[in-house]
Amino acid sequence: MKILVPIKRVVDIDQKIRASADGSRLEIDHLPFIVNPFDAIALEEAVRLREQGSSDVEVVAVGIGVPQYEEQLRSAIAVGADRAVRIACDQELDPWNVACVLRAFVRQESPDFVVMGKQAVDDDSNQVGQFLAAQLGWPQATFASQVKITDSGLRIHRETDAGIEVISVFLPAVITTDLRLNEPRYASLPSIMRARKKQIEVVDLETLGVTIAPRVRILGVRTEQSSRTCTRVDSVDQLLARLRSETELL
Repeated sequence: MKILVPIKRVVDIDQKIRASADGSRLEIDHLPFIVNPFDAIALEEAVRLREQGSSDVEVVAVGIGVPQYEEQLRSAIAVGADRAVRIACDQELDPWNVACVLRAFVRQESPDFVVMGKQAVDDDSNQVGQFLAAQLGWPQATFASQVKITDSGLRIHRETDAGIEVISVFLPAVITTDLRLNEPRYASLPSIMRARKKQIEVVDLETLGVTIAPRVRILGVRTEQSSRTCTRVDSVDQLLARLRSETELL
């Protein structure tokens, strides 16, 4: 069995991100990058499924980006991925085009299923998994909080507003992971050292036969300022009066 785990390189969520002075881009080149936390959960689940099953399960991590992406791919190897592949691309991709690239790679690799984070913490689009499943014509299970391999496919517990929904899907399929699925492990120092020696496979977009056709254009970005004015009131009546006046101004 082969499990494919797409991962995204994102800015460390503890960092302060600012827009450039002209509002054309985000100033992030000097900031540290990490594996998208939701994708780290997906990778952890793939590794756990391999550990619970047999040794013939292969976990493949794939990322789309520039050479610096290989740092995050080595992190994926350090926590348990068997292979890591970088699809060379220096363009900023919108969710549809990410799904197009992954579709071509999935057809090349022929995994039994794809498990990925439900969204990335930089754009919060929550679209790639759904787009990918639609393009492949595969069943999908989103917001997974539990994944189990069965004789007929996968049994998934999904987080919904109404509670937990339990569904079964046939393979191949696309699964997107929720926060409650697991807690990713930390890589040990020996694993990190071994990962540094591993070769990262590189695939060109031309080899996959994918032409990038942007569907989203960013017109500008800005840094929002958050400020609060605190007012002390002496009674509940004053509080209600103030709330009513503030509401009328909206």
